[in-house]
Amino acid sequence: MTNDAYQIILTTCSSAEQAQRIASSLVEDALAACVNIVAGMQSVYQWQGSLHSDAEHLLLIKSRVERFDEIAQRIKTLHNYELPEIIAVSIVAGSQDYLAWLSDATKQS
Repeated sequence: MTNDAYQIILTTCSSAEQAQRIASSLVEDALAACVNIVAGMQSVYQWQGSLHSDAEHLLLIKSRVERFDEIAQRIKTLHNYELPEIIAVSIVAGSQDYLAWLSDATKQS
């Protein structure tokens, strides 16, 4: 099934506890259908003129495009980074059954 109404949002966290807090908040409030937490990731980046290399946890947040602004705001509210990564990638195709579940799990009340 092809549909541009769905997205995966990426963000990284400095700790497992923060990753779990953000993931739980998004799923509990039906902003995301599912959040995968990928531990053991190493990020290398420039920040404020210095090279950094930090262990991080990657969140793969599955949701609908229309929920992006709410998700971004929630991440900013719960995150400890001054500038958290919040990047959305469109889901261009997927299983019809999975996308139907994703849609149902993220319906606004």
